[in-house]
Amino acid sequence: MSNWIEVGSLNDIPKLGARVVRTDKGDIAVFRTADDEIFAIKDECPHKKGQLSQGIVYGKKVACPLHNWNINLDSGEAVAPDEGCAATYPIKMDGDKIMLSMTPNDGCPNN
Repeated sequence: MSNWIEVGSLNDIPKLGARVVRTDKGDIAVFRTADDEIFAIKDECPHKKGQLSQGIVYGKKVACPLHNWNINLDSGEAVAPDEGCAATYPIKMDGDKIMLSMTPNDGCPNN
């Protein structure tokens, strides 16, 4: 059984926006940058658990809507001087369909 699921198409996510995928292990935010790059990250800021999907996307980062912590979308790491990590998830494109792995990437202790 594959752990990849289809979560929509590129056009389902506005540029500089996000969509939330609800799972039994928590919500995952799927982001689209201005350059049409797609990233998936746990929808929970490592600081106070703010919904990152509600934050402002700029470059390859998102600003948490609660306390403006900046989180790198590619690594899940908070931008210094803040410290913490939100789990990231592999994404692949199948045509214009976005495929999300339900297995988080290694490297973040908050998986």
